[in-house]
Amino acid sequence: MSAVAVTPLAVAAVGSPGRAPTLRADAYSFWYGRQQALFEVSLDVAPSAVTALIGPSGCGKSTFLRSVNRLQELLPGTRHAGDIVLDGSSVFARAVDPVELRRRVGMVFQRPNPFPKSVFDNVAYGPRVAGAARATELPAIVERSLRRAALWDEVKDRLDDPGTSLSGGQQQRLCIARALANDPAVLLMDEPCSALDPIATQRIEELIVELKRDYTIVIVTHNMQQAARVSDFTGFFYLGRMVEFGSTERIFTSPGDERTEAYITGRFG
Repeated sequence: MSAVAVTPLAVAAVGSPGRAPTLRADAYSFWYGRQQALFEVSLDVAPSAVTALIGPSGCGKSTFLRSVNRLQELLPGTRHAGDIVLDGSSVFARAVDPVELRRRVGMVFQRPNPFPKSVFDNVAYGPRVAGAARATELPAIVERSLRRAALWDEVKDRLDDPGTSLSGGQQQRLCIARALANDPAVLLMDEPCSALDPIATQRIEELIVELKRDYTIVIVTHNMQQAARVSDFTGFFYLGRMVEFGSTERIFTSPGDERTEAYITGRFG
């Protein structure tokens, strides 16, 4: 078969041997009204690693991703079965505050969505609203987050400018910095490069590889080359089911299911 070449952007350890998964899905199913979108999805997401979710449009990848921080429950008429566990505790437990959960599980969307505020206020928004930092601490939090998002040097003299005045790639990194300011355990990325040009995409991919040293990252992507470059593990979704999951190298060079092979070699999708 003609497999996608696995050429990581950087060499780094995959996860941490002996450590429990940061995130675990256990026979997780999801419905939009009567329409079932996910069927008993189970997978373990390793800490300090990038896990890519691939599959054709409408196969349930984004539904699963948004279930992790309970964004999907904001839609009327939805329900779920099974469980999603973060650091040993169900995200659906009665004691879990969904707002606090969304701080621990940051989300970066397909298109950059900076708030209509200054660069500084975009990044400071989460800690300020949560009361997690005093006003005197916010400049340090903003600088640290922008540095982690590889944006500080480009905007340090523009902190009072509107976030919307930045380029598309800069806006997406600003959104990443905004998520990082909440000190999340997990960072979810839903097609974060689909609206960006190749140069901005490369910057985001390099950033993802850097960030996995400190964060657990789950990324949804339709770009097979991107999944091969940045991820340590890959899960293939098809028709709402997790067909196959494993190391990215194995999935892309020796898939165990013929549907996975057909998808990554471009025979459908």
